[in-house]
Amino acid sequence: MDTNKSATTRVARFETYERPACPVEAALEIISGKWKGVALYHLADGTKRFNELKRLCGTVTQRTLTKQLRELEADGMVERTVYAVVPPKVEYALTQKGQAAIPILMALRDWGQANVLGEADA
Repeated sequence: MDTNKSATTRVARFETYERPACPVEAALEIISGKWKGVALYHLADGTKRFNELKRLCGTVTQRTLTKQLRELEADGMVERTVYAVVPPKVEYALTQKGQAAIPILMALRDWGQANVLGEADA
């Protein structure tokens, strides 16, 4: 059994529209997932090793974080670098496309602080 190939191929919903795609839906589809936005937010500070990113994300399982990082990699948002050392070393960094999302993530963070957590500046 070939373990390098995904069992299913992800097809973006917006790619199958018969009419023009909604850009908001297309963007949200790329960053949808409980941990994708959190991972992107933490990668905005710079390159992170997998375990460092896992600790920053909190209660995410290794399997879930790996899956969502692989999806972000497939969508061109993050770059994954594997070093041939023992123990294995894997680093993640934002690509240019991922860096373009930083202002959006920071605006979402500010909105969350002001409107969800109630930490607005008085």
